[in-house]
Amino acid sequence: MKTFSARPADIDKKWVLIDAQGVVLGRLASIIAKVLRGKHKATFTPHMDMGDNVIVVNAAKVQLTGNKRADKVYYRHTGYPGGIKSAIAGKILEGKHPERVISKAVERMLPGGPLSRKQMTNLRIYGGAEHPHEAQQPAVMDVASMNPKNTRSA
Repeated sequence: MKTFSARPADIDKKWVLIDAQGVVLGRLASIIAKVLRGKHKATFTPHMDMGDNVIVVNAAKVQLTGNKRADKVYYRHTGYPGGIKSAIAGKILEGKHPERVISKAVERMLPGGPLSRKQMTNLRIYGGAEHPHEAQQPAVMDVASMNPKNTRSA
């Protein structure tokens, strides 16, 4: 029996809607990364963009376990000498762009490289409950009900 290797004509991309309200960040990010890569499909091929398009709503209401909301620090560098900047996870979630926390978590769960950067373009994250992708008729994926550990009360 020969190993199946997908070709561009074999790829069938769907749209998936995920509500992040009350869901633990790491568990949510791992599920999103799996769907973006296409590992949930029987026809998964590692070198092809097999994954679905993912829409995440209510990104500002994602949960962090333990003291991570106050203690987790995100670092970035401006490119200038001494230009290291830091931000606390709680401040980012309450700020102007709460979707960046989920975006970074998913990005760091994907393998690095050009294919991974292409797959990240299939991820759309919104801080509120509205999104402009109703025309794509996304299928709803209920991450909160998959496992009792996926949710935490505030």
